[in-house]
Amino acid sequence: MRSAGLFDLQVNGFAGVDFNSEEIDADRLDHALEAMLATGVTSCLPTLITASADRLAARFASLDRAVAGSRLGPLMVPGYHLEGPFLNSTEGYAGCHPASAMTAPDIAMIERLTRDLLRPILLVTVAPELPGSLDFISAMASTGRLVAIGHSAADAATVARAAQAGARLSTHLGNGLPQMLHKVDNPLFWQLAEDGLSASLIADGIHLPSQAVKVILRVKGLERSILVSDAVSAAATGPGLYPFADMLVEHASDGSVRLPGSRYLAGSALTLDAAVRNLVNWDLATPEQAVRMASQNPRDLMLPAFKAFSIESHEGEVAWSQDLRPREVRIGLVKRTIHSTRQLA
Repeated sequence: MRSAGLFDLQVNGFAGVDFNSEEIDADRLDHALEAMLATGVTSCLPTLITASADRLAARFASLDRAVAGSRLGPLMVPGYHLEGPFLNSTEGYAGCHPASAMTAPDIAMIERLTRDLLRPILLVTVAPELPGSLDFISAMASTGRLVAIGHSAADAATVARAAQAGARLSTHLGNGLPQMLHKVDNPLFWQLAEDGLSASLIADGIHLPSQAVKVILRVKGLERSILVSDAVSAAATGPGLYPFADMLVEHASDGSVRLPGSRYLAGSALTLDAAVRNLVNWDLATPEQAVRMASQNPRDLMLPAFKAFSIESHEGEVAWSQDLRPREVRIGLVKRTIHSTRQLA
């Protein structure tokens, strides 16, 4: 089977490289992107999480320099995903994000962060119950950016208003939520019920059990479902401690990534091709459907942003083995034959 290249809308790091580090450079970025190519990913939005405005500015500047100076960045990185600091700081909703750095949505902060970047912030995740969120969502949508709801306690009316203002996606639906919620009056149900929102899913069996993925797919439909990795630097590595946005996170033998000693997940070690295989192995999608959720669906959702920012998207192509492992990956003039027999979750 051949398909378009996979497109990861949410990836915080990969193969030992933290995209949230101010120390990232072109060589480190190329190392991570080469490892991502081996998983069939030809496009991605490097994702920065909650930090102070000054730290975010420094991190974006470093990341943008690395992309511009790298071999693969200009082909694989059309722009960035900002996941925070416009999130709900309440315990459970904040997850591993530093609650002390969270703030109400601020259009001026986006303008400051993007002023000197060669590549734009294309996707912003926000909790729409925060003051000023609806005006912020409308402003971001008017620029062509994709706005997502995430780490949010929004009620039904607020979710509906956010969608009307221009929100089009739920970031890692089913996560960024407390363990205990009202049985029906909760942000998960309201985002499931909002037809204007697509849903991104971390299909690793850890963030979401297969039964939960089944329910979300049935409600949203395959056409409004998008696979993401939410990978951190622990992805495509063995168990151990790895850097993530000034934190150390632990990649455990069960595949989970957490703050050491904490119950909170801190991103994942998932690769996007493994997410594709999981959906097929769980009998939730055909190979073609699962691949589409990780390739064409996210690309279709990003098309308005690409058009607004005059971005030429390099789709690429993947040739798959019968057991759904990438065997050949191409993007632009770059072509890789994958010989590895790695076994991924």
